[in-house]
Amino acid sequence: MTRTITRSYDNYQTARAVVEQLEAAGVSSSDISIVGRDGKTDETNAAEGAGIGAGVGGAAGLLAGLGMLAIPGVGPVVAAGWLAATAAGAVAGAAAGGLVGSFVKEGHDKEEAEYYAETVRRGGTVVSVRTEPEHEPAVSAILDGATPIDRSTREAEYRAGGWDRFDENAGPYRPPVV
Repeated sequence: MTRTITRSYDNYQTARAVVEQLEAAGVSSSDISIVGRDGKTDETNAAEGAGIGAGVGGAAGLLAGLGMLAIPGVGPVVAAGWLAATAAGAVAGAAAGGLVGSFVKEGHDKEEAEYYAETVRRGGTVVSVRTEPEHEPAVSAILDGATPIDRSTREAEYRAGGWDRFDENAGPYRPPVV
């Protein structure tokens, strides 16, 4: 039975390197998804950011198919893969949940899904992989080798700042001024 393994990363470059490692290890690009901000994309240059995200490094496979997607509560993101297609379908069909619904559909519980969506909203990038049980250790080793965000720690930080769930009606995330 196929399982979905997801990790979040603080920056797009790390997540991109993870995707490249997964593909180099033989994971089919059709089994990988990436959703996040590439650091060059915001509301004012979304189309340009998608082109930059797709063009950097000239990678084949999944990364060559990167495109721009506007997700309610998140804003413009660079995305590719089945997760992005599911989220785009939810957005286009005005289905409830958008990105959260996409994660839930792939087997994550609602709390996990809200954490991953909030991480993307706050500028992180998420990589999800569909894999068979016999390949889970290898896939997890690649995902964990890039030092993903520790979910418990990050979720505690979010909650300390007043967050309790992902809100697709929220405005763009603005980090606190220090």
